[in-house]
Amino acid sequence: MVNSKFLFNKLIVLSLSAAALSVGIQQQATAEVVANLSNSAIAVQRSTSETKLPNLGTPELPPLGEPFRYIPQEPKPAVNPIEEVHLVLKLRERRVYVYRQNKVQASFPVAVGKGGWETPTGNFKVIQMIKDPVWQNPWTGELIPAGPDNPLGSRWMGFWTDGKNVIGFHGTPNPESIGAAASHGCVRMFDKDAQALFEKVAVGTPVIVEH
Repeated sequence: MVNSKFLFNKLIVLSLSAAALSVGIQQQATAEVVANLSNSAIAVQRSTSETKLPNLGTPELPPLGEPFRYIPQEPKPAVNPIEEVHLVLKLRERRVYVYRQNKVQASFPVAVGKGGWETPTGNFKVIQMIKDPVWQNPWTGELIPAGPDNPLGSRWMGFWTDGKNVIGFHGTPNPESIGAAASHGCVRMFDKDAQALFEKVAVGTPVIVEH
């Protein structure tokens, strides 16, 4: 036999527990609703904030192989046209070479000094340039004006002197001597070649004479 009073008390406890459970469930449901609303509000706020961000676009990166468009460079020194060109006269070859930035740009056949009047070797510079020069005979003092009979041709480019005599490149009315050791130290050229060389050099252009 079960005590009815005990059962009544148990029923009361169960009723209270059920009521408490119902209240707890309602509170949990309310909290979930509030949490869902709060999350929705946050999501809406985030969405609103994101739509308000400015479109910065993709930053422009320097293309591969073109860094100089974006990296400041030191200015390059101007190229001195006199130093850019130099001449190399090779006596054995009877030929003069025109170099520009250490690359051969042209070469011309020449005649060089004969025995006892050898063309001097060494490093020199063009010291004198004359179009249509007048030649003075070193033995008689006779002056030969510019023209087809002038021993210097139409162009003169001196590069060596002892203070009295001068040696240089020049044209000649005797083209048959080109390729031989035939001069008194000067470097004879076909007249058209002397004219072409004249346009490639300036006073100060280095001249290297080698055997």
